[in-house]
Amino acid sequence: MTVNTSTPVIETLHCCTMPSPVGELVLVATDRGLRAILWEDDGDRVKLAGELLDDPTFPVLLAARTQLEEYFAGTRHEFELPLDPVGTAFQRSVWDVLRTIPFGRTLTYGEQARRLGDPNKARAVGAANGKNPLSIVVPCHRVVGANGSLTGFAGGLTAKAWLLDHESVDRPDR
Repeated sequence: MTVNTSTPVIETLHCCTMPSPVGELVLVATDRGLRAILWEDDGDRVKLAGELLDDPTFPVLLAARTQLEEYFAGTRHEFELPLDPVGTAFQRSVWDVLRTIPFGRTLTYGEQARRLGDPNKARAVGAANGKNPLSIVVPCHRVVGANGSLTGFAGGLTAKAWLLDHESVDRPDR
């Protein structure tokens, strides 16, 4: 019998909070990139294995905060950040599709599943979207129900509606 005596590697996770029009956000980063953007009531939706260190001057967090502020101000439509999400291969493939949805556009869960090669996996895609640790930057808020209805979002449907309205190309100030 072989006994595994290795200890799991515990990473240092740098974090900071930032106010936003959709509520306070907690940004979490590693040395490799942005790991998570957490909502006030996120609970256990995103698993973080590591020690959280309040470090608002950590370079990845400074860049993320700046780019999110620009997004909320309406001057940024795409994010240019190193990302370091943790998820299964399927979840990561689902999140990769999210990153292809243009600013101001939406996609249905069914279409997202079709882009992954199996239109019958819309529910699995929805579950993977629900585990997206990088809300806003990896825009799961741009995925809607088959009839265009707003469905589940970690930040809540009010925040999802705000984000979609913020991105609307039909806004008079665009």
